[in-house]
Amino acid sequence: MPQLNTKLSTLEMPRGILPAMTLVDFCQKGFIRTGRPLADGQVQPASLDLRLGEWAYRVRASFLPGPGKTVAERLETLQLHKFSLAQGAVFEAGCVYIVPLLESLALPSRISAAANPKSSTGRLDIFTRIIADDAREFDKISEGYEGPLYAEISPRSFSILARTGSRLSQIRFRSGPPLASDEIIAMLHESEALISSANANIDNGLALSVDLSPQPPGQPVGFRAKRHSGLIDVDRIGVLEVLDYWEPIWQKGSLILDPDQFYILASKEAVRVPPTHAAEMVPFNPLVGEFRVHYAGFFDPGFGHQSGGGEGSRAVLEVRSHEVPFILEDGQIIGRLIYEPLTQMPDQVYGQGIGSNYQRQGLKLSKHFKPFVP
Repeated sequence: MPQLNTKLSTLEMPRGILPAMTLVDFCQKGFIRTGRPLADGQVQPASLDLRLGEWAYRVRASFLPGPGKTVAERLETLQLHKFSLAQGAVFEAGCVYIVPLLESLALPSRISAAANPKSSTGRLDIFTRIIADDAREFDKISEGYEGPLYAEISPRSFSILARTGSRLSQIRFRSGPPLASDEIIAMLHESEALISSANANIDNGLALSVDLSPQPPGQPVGFRAKRHSGLIDVDRIGVLEVLDYWEPIWQKGSLILDPDQFYILASKEAVRVPPTHAAEMVPFNPLVGEFRVHYAGFFDPGFGHQSGGGEGSRAVLEVRSHEVPFILEDGQIIGRLIYEPLTQMPDQVYGQGIGSNYQRQGLKLSKHFKPFVP
């Protein structure tokens, strides 16, 4: 009978993104299984941080298991070596690793999930994706999935030091089919002013443009990752010198993106996410430019919103050019946000005393770095 009631409760749940209190309830019911007790701050307003497990595998190449196959089975043939994360270990730039996570799932029939790198992970240029058994896509967890989760980790610009419990990815859960639409964005923008720009470009998402305009004295328009920099411990906050790892970008108006270089830029518009909704940066149309933007796509309820102590927060853009040099112009559209309702009002929002690092941000590197002083 308890199992029947549990199924009925999920059938009656409204469509939308699950808020923090539902995620805690899912952990208690065993829908989300944790190898260790939840850590402080692990449950975010509309997402759950995922933690690295005890072992890592260096593999020859990235892969998807495909239907009827498990990640563990593929690792038997693709692994180069296995190593412990108990005392911390180095993940070298340019290599590919698979790490079983402490969290696993036993989802109800109507609940699916999607994963993304955490903001700090994306800003360190750590290419991170989540893999499930039988998966045909990265970062997508099908309705009713039961099984383990794995992180594929490939640092690009910097080698990193990580350990059991380190959090590089986050996962968001959804009840029913996606509800995101341009109609939702238009209605929200009319009532909430989702971006600071007077004219909202809404077409398969809310457009954001890049800011390469003149900045206040001493403020660059962006940063370019230096090659062959030192090791970064992903769990140490506010200890690194910016100029040891980044080259400030001072030119204004336009920027030539060099192939295989990584850039941190900022949106021209300040963004707001109401507490009733969550947002996501979707992959940008490659037909308008040979570049990828924004590894970390989740914007929690309250981001840049007055409910979380924000007054509009610019989106930080993680940009990498593909194959050929590409000229980026000030004000060029570089990404789009989609908004989706939560199943219910969350009991906490981004920035509301929960250790949020990027509320009211402008151009900002990851939390691992000291404030930039030119």
